[in-house]
Amino acid sequence: MTRKMRTRWNLRRVMADRGMYQTSDIVGPLAERGIHLSREQVYRLVTGEPQRLSMDTLAALCDILDCTPNDLMEVVLESRQVRKTGTANAGGEGPAVSDLRPVRARIKRPPKS
Repeated sequence: MTRKMRTRWNLRRVMADRGMYQTSDIVGPLAERGIHLSREQVYRLVTGEPQRLSMDTLAALCDILDCTPNDLMEVVLESRQVRKTGTANAGGEGPAVSDLRPVRARIKRPPKS
């Protein structure tokens, strides 16, 4: 089993807690702090999970919403099953694939009639 880390982005929930229900509510305050994003960029920031985020934008969001970065995102650990491949002897039945060797083919001529 492997563990994978991902983040859960909670900007929309934090905005709703502060009474901000539209993505356009945050465009002006961001611009006042020197972060100039288009309405489309702010929409994607609010509704999706950003893969990259500048520290200036994160600091501005925390200042606007009076919160910490931990309020905006949380780390989530996911456990995943490792897919079994054909190279391992899964059930202990018979030889493992890595133990098998090819058998040399013998070509025989047909008997003369």
